[in-house]
Amino acid sequence: TGSGSGWLSSLSVIGSAGAAYGADALSRDAYKAEKDRIDAQYKSAKQACDSFKGNAEDVCKAEAEAEQRTAEAELDARNKGTVEAHQKARIVRAEAQYKVAREKCDDLAGNAKDVCVKEAKAAETKAKAEAKADRRVAETRTESKQRTAEARKDAAEASRDADYRVARERCDQLAGDAKDACMRDVRAKFGRS
Repeated sequence: TGSGSGWLSSLSVIGSAGAAYGADALSRDAYKAEKDRIDAQYKSAKQACDSFKGNAEDVCKAEAEAEQRTAEAELDARNKGTVEAHQKARIVRAEAQYKVAREKCDDLAGNAKDVCVKEAKAAETKAKAEAKADRRVAETRTESKQRTAEARKDAAEASRDADYRVARERCDQLAGDAKDACMRDVRAKFGRS
């Protein structure tokens, strides 16, 4: 197999860390530098495959392509910082790993090969389902936070309105200039005209 399978595994661990996504947008230069590094690593890994023959060469090339596709998807996800981008990266990773696993199955024959292919497909299906579930969880958390923030804002406005009415009522105890001054102070304090 190719020398990069450890890198692909480490990306898999990074991507399955959960739904804690931050917007770590990279500068244009940093993004381009990382993209160039990924491309260079892909070319190097693919060139190393020339030392293999037969299916070992095919597996090596599949691993190199999987590493490149996964790394690019992870880079885009990190740059965009969205739930959707992270889900897409996880799906790209699952598809890439499936292609590698399927290529490895070609070393087998008969029922062993059939089982290998089914296991590879099952792993891809599970990984995609987990990515979709994690996206839904993240979206639900985001919606919940938004609803909580809206509820707190509404509560703060209602509380402020109630305090305003109380302050006005206190001014009603006064008369003449004192009442006028009190009302001006209340309006200024509560930003009312």
